[in-house]
Amino acid sequence: MNEPNNPNIPKIPKIPDLRRFTMTAAKGTASFPMTKGSFQYRDRVRCRTQLTAVDGKLKDASGKVLGTVDAQEGRLSFHMEDSSWNRFYITFETDPAEHYYGCGETFSEWDLKGQQVRIWVAEHQNAARIEKKLADWEQRGPRPRQKRAFSRYESYYAQPTFVSSDKWYLHVDGSSFMRFDFTKPGLITLELRQEAEITVEAADSFTELSKKISDRLGRVPLLPDWIYDGVILGIQQGPEVINEKLAKCEQFGIPVAGVWSQDWCGCRRTGFGYQVMWNWCADNELYPDLKKQIAKWKKRGVRFLGYINPFLAIEKEIYREAAQRGFCVKNRDGEDYLVTITTFPAAMIDLTNPEAYAWYKELIKKNMIGIGMAGWMADFGEYLPTDAVLYDGSDPELLHNRWPAIWAKLNREAVEECGKLGEVFFFTRAGFTETIRWSTMMWNGDQHVDWSVDDGIGSVIPAALSLAMSGYGVSHSDVGGYTTMQQMTRGKELLMRWEEMNVFSPLMRFHEGNQPSRSVQFDADEELLTHLGHCARMHRALGPYLQSLMEEEAETGTPVMRPLFYHYDEEKAYAESEEYLLGRDLLAAPVITQGKNERTVYLPEDEWVHLFTGKEYQGGIVKIAAPIGEPPVFVRKSAPQAEELIKIGKIR
Repeated sequence: MNEPNNPNIPKIPKIPDLRRFTMTAAKGTASFPMTKGSFQYRDRVRCRTQLTAVDGKLKDASGKVLGTVDAQEGRLSFHMEDSSWNRFYITFETDPAEHYYGCGETFSEWDLKGQQVRIWVAEHQNAARIEKKLADWEQRGPRPRQKRAFSRYESYYAQPTFVSSDKWYLHVDGSSFMRFDFTKPGLITLELRQEAEITVEAADSFTELSKKISDRLGRVPLLPDWIYDGVILGIQQGPEVINEKLAKCEQFGIPVAGVWSQDWCGCRRTGFGYQVMWNWCADNELYPDLKKQIAKWKKRGVRFLGYINPFLAIEKEIYREAAQRGFCVKNRDGEDYLVTITTFPAAMIDLTNPEAYAWYKELIKKNMIGIGMAGWMADFGEYLPTDAVLYDGSDPELLHNRWPAIWAKLNREAVEECGKLGEVFFFTRAGFTETIRWSTMMWNGDQHVDWSVDDGIGSVIPAALSLAMSGYGVSHSDVGGYTTMQQMTRGKELLMRWEEMNVFSPLMRFHEGNQPSRSVQFDADEELLTHLGHCARMHRALGPYLQSLMEEEAETGTPVMRPLFYHYDEEKAYAESEEYLLGRDLLAAPVITQGKNERTVYLPEDEWVHLFTGKEYQGGIVKIAAPIGEPPVFVRKSAPQAEELIKIGKIR
């Protein structure tokens, strides 16, 4: 927009020059009605005006000055004199051939070119989509390759950051609802609802680009060494069940690094399944003398992990204390704001209240770290309603996206204040810009226990890679998925294929699911135990390599799981969403289709060694046998650790 005739500014820059933009301002009102964490986006725009930038002033068509702008090559910020102008549509030119990745965690699309992306944290698996999926299943059976329009999806982790295939990134420093429009070739439009700063930076490589992103947004700290000692098993219903399952694992030579018991604080049985009682202290009936039990397991080399979220069960004593002290988010009538999650209501701790924040942090320090927990799932963070009333008077619409980052910060401070960073970790589901700075690990949320590409096993790889391209390079998924409903239950094949995939990820952690008795578990028979032993031993052997990748991530922001184009500038690499690089030297192409014992794999131009047969391949399209236990995984032949990595394929 500025200096349109300047010959030093190319008409279509390879890297967008933020001095060349068009901008429209508008006045509008919005509402965000929420149902179980899913939001409807209702927007009413009253008027619009095209703005022109002249000498740092933003003028409308009549020449009236409405605001100021600071437009530089890599940075754009603006200010409006009249705050009623609260919609901004900023368009700039890009290379029409570019592809775009990131915007947080995207499950059903990898390449965002041609899409519109909402930047608004929400429950990914909203109830309406699940009901529609089950209805389709009832009528026509499961159709795992079909997915709905991308515009119908929401995400636990939304972030105003994306990467271009031309090795530049864009980040918007703001927290409002946003929409990024990539539908028009050669143009990108950012829809913002508040004044914000837009930054673009470029690099000569994706490694350098990741460093620049992480320099701005933060990096994940090193994880505890013990997580590489084996698998973390999801086991519930008390010490007796845990010990029984650990004995089976010992019998089958399964290395177990930890046990994750989300019901450590009690359970509730609902129409949705076996769920956690959100009362953040040990349940003495289900887990008697838990502190001593944790110490005993630790002596055996098995850590204990738990669960927490920002909600409180209204039936229990911890909520009663919070309510009495005024620590909960309020509604407009001054009452505790109760939201429904699956089938029951719960209150929310008000993270803007310093006293409530400190009190909740103390629960973690005393009731979790204090009894010896080595980690936990720090769930949720997406549910802050926009009609809530907060202690500090903040606008909940502007704080909604930041809520999961504040939640992560609380957990991180609890760990650090106990002097346990590097020994204790937690993993979060929801996120926004600051989450990278505070969370110690992500997990990909509540996948369905099926083969679908939008919610099941097929959604994990795009989710992990889009997070990586948003600056968060350390994530994992629940082995076997989580959501079981009606006829959608987990079978043996799915569980074994998921185990194989998660061998080649930063963390191998299981989940029983919301209906454990209706989904196959890791110890259901000898075949499953034998298979788990094989996978767990491979994952343990991969530990030194994973640790080196984590060190690289902590130092430079280079993601652990990477898209193929990260190191191979090939056309097909920019479209590939079902394969990934684990570091520089391993390529994994998990089997994510039911009933398949072979897979067609794209190998970038390089020399590759098949992990299980030792057969060598050049780049290209190859068909690989992939029986259960031998997923298509390849070692880069010239890798410094090639010999050690190839040995992993010989483990039985």
